[in-house]
Amino acid sequence: MTGTDCPWEPPVAGSEVEHLVGALDRLRTTFRWKVDDLDASGLRTRIGASSLTLGGLLKHLAFAEDSMFTTKLRGEPLGPPWDGADGGIDWEFTSAASDTPEQLYALWDGAVERSRARLDAAVADGGLDQPVHVSWPDGRHASLRRLVCDLIEEYGRHTGHADLLREAVDGLVGEDPPPGWRTRAPTTTAPVGTENSPDPPLG
Repeated sequence: MTGTDCPWEPPVAGSEVEHLVGALDRLRTTFRWKVDDLDASGLRTRIGASSLTLGGLLKHLAFAEDSMFTTKLRGEPLGPPWDGADGGIDWEFTSAASDTPEQLYALWDGAVERSRARLDAAVADGGLDQPVHVSWPDGRHASLRRLVCDLIEEYGRHTGHADLLREAVDGLVGEDPPPGWRTRAPTTTAPVGTENSPDPPLG
């Protein structure tokens, strides 16, 4: 097995930036594998009393990506497709049921592409120690390192949810994608129906 078989693997012995970004990208890839190649029914599957779905997780994590590296990083408005939302704290989870699989996959794929570019630029501009826009009530600003760690935590939590949901859909299990895995889900650049998205929390 080579690095080209599993390009999502973090380095064996790299820098702090390489390890943190590598850990984040490994979780992103594992999550994307867990939700890949499903129809609307699969993306809407629920387990027991939980309202979580794989489609809802796709939309929530797309929002988390854009929120983390747009508003929290720079204090900039989210813009399309998130601007002007309406619907409260669970909006991403509940509204996903109205989106097609193509829209949901494209939303997450696009958000991750934007996040990678913004994070790369921020690291090049000031490293992980630089203060970012988001601050606590006492005026302390978070560091870029904190944003990356927060997103790793977010993916860790929700990739575990995706493990259980995907197994319920079609029995797919496993810790990592198989060597050579590439996404099979179709994507589109068509905007998702997010004209009523909320502004992200800043704390």
